[in-house]
Amino acid sequence: MLRFQDSLPRLPVPTLEETAARYVKSLHPLLSPAEYAASKKAVAEFVKPGGVGQKLQEKLIARREDPNIKNWLYEWWNDTAYLSYRDPVVPYVSYFYSHRDDRRRRNPVKRAAAISTAVLEFKKMVDAGTLEPEYMKKLPICMDSYRWMFNACRVPAKPADHPVKADLAVAKHIIAVRKNKFFKIAHEVDGRQLSTSELEAQFARVYELAADQRAPAVGALTSENRDVWTDARKVLLDASPKNAAALEAIESASFVVCLDDAAPVTLEERAHQYWHGDGQNRWYDKPLQFIVNDNGTSGFMGEHSMMDGTPTHRLNDYVNDVIFNNKVDLAESEVRSGLPDPVAVAFELTPAVRAEIDRATRDFDAVIAQHELAVQAYQGYGKGLIKKFRCSPDAYVQMVIQLAYHKMYGKNRPTYESAATRRFQQGRTETCRTVSDESVAFCNAMAEPTGATSDAEKVDLFRKAIAAHLEYISAASDGKGVDRHLFGLKRLLEPGQELPAIYKDPAYAYSSSWYLSTSQLSSEYFNGYGWSQVIDAGFGIAYMINENR
Repeated sequence: MLRFQDSLPRLPVPTLEETAARYVKSLHPLLSPAEYAASKKAVAEFVKPGGVGQKLQEKLIARREDPNIKNWLYEWWNDTAYLSYRDPVVPYVSYFYSHRDDRRRRNPVKRAAAISTAVLEFKKMVDAGTLEPEYMKKLPICMDSYRWMFNACRVPAKPADHPVKADLAVAKHIIAVRKNKFFKIAHEVDGRQLSTSELEAQFARVYELAADQRAPAVGALTSENRDVWTDARKVLLDASPKNAAALEAIESASFVVCLDDAAPVTLEERAHQYWHGDGQNRWYDKPLQFIVNDNGTSGFMGEHSMMDGTPTHRLNDYVNDVIFNNKVDLAESEVRSGLPDPVAVAFELTPAVRAEIDRATRDFDAVIAQHELAVQAYQGYGKGLIKKFRCSPDAYVQMVIQLAYHKMYGKNRPTYESAATRRFQQGRTETCRTVSDESVAFCNAMAEPTGATSDAEKVDLFRKAIAAHLEYISAASDGKGVDRHLFGLKRLLEPGQELPAIYKDPAYAYSSSWYLSTSQLSSEYFNGYGWSQVIDAGFGIAYMINENR
């Protein structure tokens, strides 16, 4: 799995001139002529020889060349974008996948057991380091984030959270949650992994032990603002020594299986259930939560701080592939006698803890009430037809999104698309700025009165917009976007040092206010995925482009 890690290149630092040119070009379609002139002046001042930008650039290059730092951006980005971020992880940071139906396993016990078996098979490969590395354009990419997949957890703290990773030799259990009650299920007993039938027996026992009455939703605490959760965690720990052991059991678990007492049917009902649910029956700080409903439907929720979507996308694709195509042994088998029962993970709840739970539940309901979600399943065509038009499917859909926004608001606004930089050591993402002069020209032409622009001209503008998008996302994937570079330079300012004009310029904040936050992951085994908007006036748009839909 890690055999190419040391040979991967380091994330580059673009030249000041490259970034300045690309940044100014990205501003042009977003600003008035006067605003654009002011921004150009601020950028020129920043990059002039001997200026502050050049001095910061020298520091950044020195950081990149430091042999003790594998990626100049990695720790800064993890801290700023995730661990220091104080808003609730749900709905603002976490993401979800909605699984296709498993028609052979409508029983939630059987579905939970099958998923767990497949996940444990994947875990074996990750733990042993035998998982085949991933490739992008035939080049190996970074697999470092897989170490945060299993037996890991985000822990709240001030001013920044931190991740923890349990000892794999000791932590050999799953946490199952039913009716807000947590249960510890050993997935290895006497050196042998539990079979699917044995896992079925364990999950069936969880349903029996949980019974019908919900317990107080301790997991709701993880849905709070991170500072509030930090304080609430102390209240929880102070309430009883038993609560430290309960937290350790959850945080060290290989993964979590949430056995929900819901039965979502429509795509939107399912999306709501996996994205946030009712704020209960979860531990939102865990990177892997598999959700199984009473009607056998299932999905996944991921915490984002140490992993981006591509590793968990691969995991969920693998899980569904081996189940649907009988690539893993799910046959009924004899259940060993004497297997230990699931162990209740018990919290002692004082009035102070109960008050924190009540507050978290109220706050969660208030936050979720401010959000809307819609799922559009378009069956007319997919990437198969788009490729026949000699278009990039991703760029094609990006332009469709731009046109839709333009039709709604009469203009285009800053748009983010995630570009993977995993071909570099500890690479995560860079911003692809979707809005370009070419995309705006296309949208404007489509909005003109009929006949003002010929169909042939519109097609030409569309292709130019796609080409501009491909140029930017290719550069971003090569570590030559503007957003992370400008972020890194700003990070190197000394405390008290005057903020350069480029960062004071309103265009800097506006051009990175993502009215559209977009990304693509495609799977024949998903019927939805998504996340929240990143600004209040924006949209979070997750899209899949499969062969025919």
